[in-house]
Amino acid sequence: MSDPANPAPTSGENLQINIDGILKLLPHRYPMLLIDRVIHIIRTKRIVALKNVTINEPFFAGHFPGYPIMPGVLIVEAMAQAGAVLLFTEVAERDDKLLVFTGIERARFRRPVTPGDQLRIEVDVLAFRGTAGRLQGKAYVDGKLACEAVVTCRLLNRQPKQNTEVPQPAPAGEPA
Repeated sequence: MSDPANPAPTSGENLQINIDGILKLLPHRYPMLLIDRVIHIIRTKRIVALKNVTINEPFFAGHFPGYPIMPGVLIVEAMAQAGAVLLFTEVAERDDKLLVFTGIERARFRRPVTPGDQLRIEVDVLAFRGTAGRLQGKAYVDGKLACEAVVTCRLLNRQPKQNTEVPQPAPAGEPA
């Protein structure tokens, strides 16, 4: 089990991370956090995570009314997030870093994922060289393959927060 103050696993196999540890590792929050629990980690090699799919997911309102299906791109995103948890356990000063998608290859969607399903997300590291990685992800529902893809990612330094305030125009008749 991971230490609450430092969610990175320290040794061994079959380590687990609960939602509190995931939130310490990933910058994602609702509605974009797409994994609920890590049930297995082999450091630098493999991770298995779970996503409980509920009707309360915001995307089901429009995808598709009367026939809710989890968008395939979000299943791939869940794979990438699981991979990010695995890779972030190896990154020092991870609070100053972001792991971003740089590619999706060979994505295949085998069966629909619907409310009530539990995704079992399995990600294996194909390559990781400090700042870039290549991961093979598979997502299963009830033991049946729902989605598979190879994702590539890159570790970036987080940029300082920019001022997002939009300047207001000067009132009419006054110099700008």
